[in-house]
Amino acid sequence: MQRLGPRIAGALLGLLLALSAASARAVDVTGHWRVTITTPDGSITGEAAFQQRGHSVTGWLGPSAADPIPITLVLKGNKLTIKTHPQPGRTVAFDTCQVTVNGDKMTGTIDAGKGTIELVKSKPADRR
Repeated sequence: MQRLGPRIAGALLGLLLALSAASARAVDVTGHWRVTITTPDGSITGEAAFQQRGHSVTGWLGPSAADPIPITLVLKGNKLTIKTHPQPGRTVAFDTCQVTVNGDKMTGTIDAGKGTIELVKSKPADRR
């Protein structure tokens, strides 16, 4: 079996690191999303919209664009954590959730296993 020369080994390592970095940057949550939250009590639907610049994500989540709930978003790799900040007198379906981003779909759990959440990217025709 032949050994790789230092130049070839270095080039392969550089290529693997570049592919890994490109893969990590490939996650983009920008857009409008249809939201479904399921708990033992039933399911509710809503909407969300996110804007991503690098690893920074801002946006809103709620029953509709006219009734948003303030949120904080943290993106690490393909994991997005959503923390709600309800206003006085308002209730929310969850405090915190973490979803795994997989293209045009995100899935995860709410409040440490009390239910599930699914976000599906919506197309402009879906938003009326």
